[in-house]
Amino acid sequence: MDPTRHRLRAAAVMSAAALAATAVTGCASAPDPGTVTVLNSATDSLEHAQEQKFFDLCAKPLGVRVRQTSVPADQVASKALRMASSHSLTDILELDGSEVPQFAATGGLVPVRKAGVDVSGMSKSAVTMGSYRGTQYGVARAVNSLALIYNKDLLSRAGLKPPTTWDELKRTAKKLTHGSTFGMAFSATPDADGVYQFLPFFWSAGGDEAHLDDGKGAPALQLWKDLVAGKAASSAVVTWNQQDVNDQFIAGRAAMMINGPWQVPVLDQHKGLHWAVAPIPVPNAGDPVVPPIGGTVMTIPQTRDTGRQHTAAKIINCLNEQHNQVAWGESVNNVPTMTAAAAQYARQNPKLAAFASEVATARSRTDRVGARWPVVSDALSGAFQSVLTGGASPRAALKQAQARATAGE
Repeated sequence: MDPTRHRLRAAAVMSAAALAATAVTGCASAPDPGTVTVLNSATDSLEHAQEQKFFDLCAKPLGVRVRQTSVPADQVASKALRMASSHSLTDILELDGSEVPQFAATGGLVPVRKAGVDVSGMSKSAVTMGSYRGTQYGVARAVNSLALIYNKDLLSRAGLKPPTTWDELKRTAKKLTHGSTFGMAFSATPDADGVYQFLPFFWSAGGDEAHLDDGKGAPALQLWKDLVAGKAASSAVVTWNQQDVNDQFIAGRAAMMINGPWQVPVLDQHKGLHWAVAPIPVPNAGDPVVPPIGGTVMTIPQTRDTGRQHTAAKIINCLNEQHNQVAWGESVNNVPTMTAAAAQYARQNPKLAAFASEVATARSRTDRVGARWPVVSDALSGAFQSVLTGGASPRAALKQAQARATAGE
């Protein structure tokens, strides 16, 4: 999902170490043997109902029912901690992929294979999103990433095709800029949205979040600087979150934008807007695009009740059967994580095929730095903000970012 829905509160991260200690000790009232409980962030009524539909489908053959507890995404971690403290943690805990390391590091999650979850056939990127130090603790049914969404009419009138390289991106964006319309739009806010949008450029250039000052990611900062300085992108990108970017695109004030599949329902409401999706441009022709992978993963908290854990695993296995993954992906405009399911999804939804193709090379934000990701993310956002608003050089900004990340560890 959109990373704006998945920000782990610092207090919850600081307190997460208590999860393992409280989840497996003390006394609590016996849970209902016929009910499997889930904590997630499906507060939207439609999403909650869709979730329940799939849960019911998979629970019925097991002779159980599923009860969801849904809270806003930024409250899931603290809610889980409170439930663990009162020995009432749910059987399935749905976390943002970037939150998994903080909980896995405490020993509060069961490795999914140990619980009986089948992860064969899952894409490598999806495996890394639910893993910590080589062990998989979470399973995603479907994931999202980013792509280049463009206005077909504006490009057609200008005789242009979607750009595939950074040089083409700069030229195309410049040609599409006129009047109140900018050629390109992206989010460069100093938070999860901006970092999520910067990573495809940073990683595709060879940038390493574990070594921000190695110089390899500097060209990505230079690209963003060139787009803004050349007025092919608005200087207001430093204040636009991903929804703002979508609003600019819908209003015709941006011919192209970086955004995710969660915007599709809104885009489809505007019948006069003809849009299409293409892969994010890369530094040189033939380079692989390396976007971040996002979404939620289902984890099984560490409790003493292995029987309930195995029942939870059976439900998760059912949810991840190919036909269920495809159906779920289509309901939320996300890409299934099983390779075969992703291929079927792309065939059935050609308009969104670019998202499916990019997931194959996508990476988890926590893959290399694990639980250090929050401080690295803050450091990266400081780097592109200082370049776009303060005139810092890309190399100097990333050198400062590495110092900031090291100090924040």
